[in-house]
Amino acid sequence: MATQLGSESPCKGARRKSRNGNIITNVRQSQITGRGFSRGTQLPETLLQERDKQAKWHGIPVLLQHLYESSHLNSDFTHTRTVLKELSSLLSMEAMSFVTEDRKTVQESSFPNTYTFDLFGGVDLLVEILMRPTLSTLKKKPKMNDDLVKDCLSVLYNCCICTEGVTKSLAARDDFVLFLFTLMTNRKTFLQTATLIEDILGVKKEMIQLEDIPNLCGLVQSFDQQQLANFCRILSVTISEPDLGNDDKHTLLAKNAQQKRNSSPSRAEMNQVTLLNIPGFIERLCKLATRKVSEAPGASSFLQELEDWYSWLDNVVVLDAFMLMATDEAELSSTESSDEGSLATSPLRHRLPQSMKTVHEIMYKVEVLYVLCVLLMGRQRNMVHKMLAEFRLIPGLNNLFDKLIWKYTPTNHVVHGQNENCDCSPEISFKIQFLRLLQSFSDHHENKYLLLNSQELNELSAISLKANIPEVEALVNTDRSLVCDGKKGLLTRLLTVMKREPPDSSFRFWQARAVESFLRGATSYADQMFLLRRGLLEHILFCIIDSGCKSRDVLQSYFDLLGELMKFNIDAFKRFNNYVNTEEKFQMFLTQINSSLVDSNMLVRCIVLSLDRFESQTGDVKVVEVLSECALLSYMARVENRLSFLFRLVNIINVQTLTQENVSCLNTSLVILMLARRRAKLPFYLSALREKEYAEKYPGCLLNNFHHLLRFWQHHYLNKDKDSTCLENSSCIPFSFWKETVSVLLEQVGTSPCAIASYIDEPYMDLEQELLED
Repeated sequence: MATQLGSESPCKGARRKSRNGNIITNVRQSQITGRGFSRGTQLPETLLQERDKQAKWHGIPVLLQHLYESSHLNSDFTHTRTVLKELSSLLSMEAMSFVTEDRKTVQESSFPNTYTFDLFGGVDLLVEILMRPTLSTLKKKPKMNDDLVKDCLSVLYNCCICTEGVTKSLAARDDFVLFLFTLMTNRKTFLQTATLIEDILGVKKEMIQLEDIPNLCGLVQSFDQQQLANFCRILSVTISEPDLGNDDKHTLLAKNAQQKRNSSPSRAEMNQVTLLNIPGFIERLCKLATRKVSEAPGASSFLQELEDWYSWLDNVVVLDAFMLMATDEAELSSTESSDEGSLATSPLRHRLPQSMKTVHEIMYKVEVLYVLCVLLMGRQRNMVHKMLAEFRLIPGLNNLFDKLIWKYTPTNHVVHGQNENCDCSPEISFKIQFLRLLQSFSDHHENKYLLLNSQELNELSAISLKANIPEVEALVNTDRSLVCDGKKGLLTRLLTVMKREPPDSSFRFWQARAVESFLRGATSYADQMFLLRRGLLEHILFCIIDSGCKSRDVLQSYFDLLGELMKFNIDAFKRFNNYVNTEEKFQMFLTQINSSLVDSNMLVRCIVLSLDRFESQTGDVKVVEVLSECALLSYMARVENRLSFLFRLVNIINVQTLTQENVSCLNTSLVILMLARRRAKLPFYLSALREKEYAEKYPGCLLNNFHHLLRFWQHHYLNKDKDSTCLENSSCIPFSFWKETVSVLLEQVGTSPCAIASYIDEPYMDLEQELLED
């Protein structure tokens, strides 16, 4: 089925004469109705030739007729390839023009040659030619010439680039999509096939199931390392949930409703399981990710020159072409190995600039790290963790860190924001993907200690011993044969580069997230002290107070990290007070917190929780000293300040706008009220909220909103599939107390002084509003 386009050429300003329009109209009509011509080339050749000059078809319909006539299954295809070469020359220049015109959209820049080729059935004919051998009834299927297959794939790719709808029409043909994977077994056609598949899967409405690919296991195991790295670009489309990058922006109501409708595993989740069942797959990815690359002096400058790398052909394809040439030359030279060894010994490869080989390696490591990162965030996380540890991914990345991952090169690049799918340079993409992997690896998992080396593990043990506290179980159970080598572990190396990052670099966001993930989970005094000893707290405070950083994303990441670093740690509060040692600095710090409470609420929660614990440790001289001297603790100790935070936290969210990003505001407000309940102060806080409502002249609004939020909280967090341990670990408050407090607050109107309903006057009561769950 040719792509459904309008009857006019999409070329701007083009107008076909009515006699030419009649031919096109007839072709289009037969395509739509299925009656009449089955392909445009069934028109008489003399008629096509007569109209060709006026219509500016450049002989394409006639060439398609010759292509059809010469491409029957029993043909020798010699003439077929000659005709296809001629067609390809007409289409390739258009594709080149398209990708060099600042990637204009199809609506802004379209080309008549590819349009004509598709209109007269060229796309369908090439699909038919490629798939003909699969239709043969012979036991031994006829084999098509590799060069002809490559030419067919290249022309299809050019059509996808230039003509709107071709990619979508190909994506709608499941049989063809699955067939393309079978062509990847041939090294000579691998690159063209992979490029076309990637484009098709990018627009396909429904994600393919990897288990439907014929002999997927054998296919993957047949790939050499370079092919496997390229294949990861395709896999990334098949294992990622839709809109993964903007997941935080989706409302929790919408996500909960979607989970209700789709209770079974998604296709992405099933595809992840399929990949993990392929023997040796993860091990090979680990080898790819940690493979060393020799870097010439000019490599860094070459990376910097690629700031506008998307302005020409996709560089990964350009570089692949060079690598393919190298491989072809190696094969002609009868090199014995067909794996990466052949590429390494190729004379052409030795003539390629070392910088180009380096950036080629970096671009593929990005894809490999992305696949590993997605698998780490999936349902099979523990299995993936075990394999990544066993295959020494973290020590391998640590060995690459200084020379490849974070070779310090001062740059004027504008680093994109936190969207990992941005069109960045290869170097930037690689660094961001590396940091995302570290974040996923460390987050709430005992394997996080693999980011340290043996000496650093010993330091943690010594900290615990000195503080007279037991070592955490995860540290005791860490297999020291799997930790980092060298003088510094990966976490320490990350702290080093973090301190020298320019103030407005968005790398700061990802760096802070990666370090914060190391601290997440049950609070560990030894982990905090390990980082405090390396000056992390002072660096964070410098960034928040003194650096002039304006990025909300970066500031939020530092607030969150500061909260994890300081929570329940009296030494951290003492260090804070030593740094924030003037009223001017303290007010600047408060201004940053108050400028966006959604960003800073986790830090507010940390201060409230820490203050509550310290106030119960009055027998400790150090605690008493810090309590009396620390401006931050003194500020939070004033009830009016806690009430101010509570009022604002409840006021900036509602059930309809709750997301994964701002639901923490609800939990922080609950923490404040749980601590008040422990001290029998809950009625006082609720009365204060009621007074605030009346003072602001909207009685009932705040408390009704809070009531609805808590009903949603029950619906969301008491779901059997919801993991509530993160709330318990981060607060050191048993989840049973969370549930009890919410239940007490939601009690019906009556005599309970701890029920929200008791503080809403009858005219303003609005407690029966239904949650928008569907």
